[in-house]
Amino acid sequence: MKKLIKLGLALLTLTLVLTGCTTEKKDTVIKVGASITPHAEILEVIKPLVEAKGYTLEIVEFTDYVLPNTNLNEGELDANYFQHVPYLTDFNAENGTKIVSVLAVHFEPLGLYPGKTASIDLLADGAKIAVPNDATNEARALNLLQDLGLITIDPSKKETATKLDIISNPRNFEIVELEAAQLARALVDVDLAVINGNYALEAGITSTVLTTEDKDSDAALKYANILAVKEGNETSEKTLVLIEALNSAEVKQFIQDNYYPVVISVTE
Repeated sequence: MKKLIKLGLALLTLTLVLTGCTTEKKDTVIKVGASITPHAEILEVIKPLVEAKGYTLEIVEFTDYVLPNTNLNEGELDANYFQHVPYLTDFNAENGTKIVSVLAVHFEPLGLYPGKTASIDLLADGAKIAVPNDATNEARALNLLQDLGLITIDPSKKETATKLDIISNPRNFEIVELEAAQLARALVDVDLAVINGNYALEAGITSTVLTTEDKDSDAALKYANILAVKEGNETSEKTLVLIEALNSAEVKQFIQDNYYPVVISVTE
């Protein structure tokens, strides 16, 4: 009887070990949340590189800047790729999430696009200029308008400015704050709009851009779009596989060939 019990325990232990191995072996899907353009398109490029490491890349597309982070924080995603560090910092602070950057991949200069008015020189007094309404991108947009001599913002609020921090607006431009994803569609209702590169690409309007942030500016590093993971997963095997793939020559060349100058690779 004792021998039978020992044999049974041994078989049970072996079964548990094998079950554990089987479960671990099946966990080869890497789920990454991403904006549709260019992020999801860039991720498509790395699928073969990820597969070469024994994983399958599942790309989950999002059209907003909130769900990719909440889903990642809740464990529904392994990583996301759509945002820059200042936005992530604000999001963590406001929502209590614990998400960290592990790789800067590309920079998307904000661009000024024509709506009802074809150029900056043709702007009438009181014209409507739309900007993103999320904290970091609105500040970037207002700084771009300031660089063009259209407005002046409070110097102490340079990185956090909203339209309430405009201290000089001699031509009484109406600054319209809109969700970033809505800006391209709003061009029919405003004179000009400052639009994120990914949404301009998605709307197919990049050829009409009037001007952009300088590709060599501090913003190019500060606002680079990142691969982000939940805190604690920075060195997981899945994360390292993604970092290696996104840091590849294939990705750099794809960005250069398909998106430059509205998307610029910043990987080393």
